[in-house]
Amino acid sequence: MKKFINKEDAAFLFSKQAETFAVIKNPEGIFPPFEFAPLADKRDMPLRQLKAVVCDMDGTTTTTEGLCIHALEYMVRMISGRMDRREWKGLDPLKDYPHIIGNSTTRHVEYLIETYGNRIIQDELKQSFLKSALWFLLIGRDERRNSEVRQNLTALNCKAFLFFAETIKKQTHDPEIAWNELTDDVLKSCFTGSQSPSFTQTVKMAVDIYYQRYHEILAAIGRHEAVPGLDSSKALIEPMPGIGIYLALIKGLLGDEIEKLIPLLKKEYEKKSGDTYPEEEGISGHLIQLSRHFEKFPAQIAIVTSSIYYEARIVMTKVFEILKQDVEAWPVTQDRKIRIQQAFSTFENIYDAFITASDSNEIRLKPHRDLYSIALHQLGIPKKDFDKVIGFEDSESGTIAIRAAGIGFCCAVPFHETKGHDLNAASVILQGGVPETILKYKAFIIIEDLV
Repeated sequence: MKKFINKEDAAFLFSKQAETFAVIKNPEGIFPPFEFAPLADKRDMPLRQLKAVVCDMDGTTTTTEGLCIHALEYMVRMISGRMDRREWKGLDPLKDYPHIIGNSTTRHVEYLIETYGNRIIQDELKQSFLKSALWFLLIGRDERRNSEVRQNLTALNCKAFLFFAETIKKQTHDPEIAWNELTDDVLKSCFTGSQSPSFTQTVKMAVDIYYQRYHEILAAIGRHEAVPGLDSSKALIEPMPGIGIYLALIKGLLGDEIEKLIPLLKKEYEKKSGDTYPEEEGISGHLIQLSRHFEKFPAQIAIVTSSIYYEARIVMTKVFEILKQDVEAWPVTQDRKIRIQQAFSTFENIYDAFITASDSNEIRLKPHRDLYSIALHQLGIPKKDFDKVIGFEDSESGTIAIRAAGIGFCCAVPFHETKGHDLNAASVILQGGVPETILKYKAFIIIEDLV
């Protein structure tokens, strides 16, 4: 095949790859501005064999999408000086949420800067960025993020501030104390050479402000402390309804005792969908048959997230602490409980691959296919078996990424914050979430083939 061809030949070759394509907008400053991704043919029939499951984290496996939204709104408030909700009520779920869930952080922030940029106060932007940078340089735990902060400071002519941070770190690790030691001369030396940051520079500064707030929250959760500015009565990280039972099922940990969990699954279905699950004759027998199948042939599973590894590790560690506790209340035998709790003692026991933004790059996250393609590669799934894989996502970008990676069977599990997303790329939309996957669709495996 020729390496260089004209656009007519390119169009011909491209058209042979798929029947449907997704148009993906790249972050500002990336060539080309748009890419066209061939999508695997949509599958809408149950599988005769399930080899692997690839599953999103925020909003699909865990409730942490709300934390991301909070940090993004916090960033907008900081750079516009509108911290009081009486002055600005915050992001609009219908207008804004479809653009700030599921993509890369850069794309989320670009949208917010484009939408709310006219309210940016330059002094607030610069000061918030410098405070966030100082926080990372003094107490940030993710070295990759710290390195990006240093790069941004250098690019924005803030070398004197960087030198100050590295010097003050020898005396204190408290960002507030360090900020109070900052001199006017150092501040005046920052951002020289231009009147105001460009759009791309503004986005990078805002990204650092977002990450600082998100990491501050994660650090507090890790210390089991309340987070200033957040409702401490609500659990900030929880498993999504039914996820623990689903993981135990497809890993072959439930056996015939899946029957005892049907009432709990129905309760979780109601929690997710708001509807009562209808009575179904023969459901116990079908699920026992399914569970026996997974005992013999446990499925591989990968978590796939646009969060960086540092964030994802903290979140999933907390989730599995909760799942392990939840198992104690499951109406199964003590031996079964012990076995499942041992498996849930760490997320590494359950997930065969753990793919995060740290495995790729900010400019190649969802809706690009890269993270899911990496997951399939790490799981060792050959292309001929992509039709034996199911993907779970809660967002428009996520469902596109799954299809773009060659997986035709994509399940959308929307929640409140993604109700405005276009989920047409999915084979099925599960308002009842993971519990519906088990109760109604029997894990999307043809039961007759399990006999």
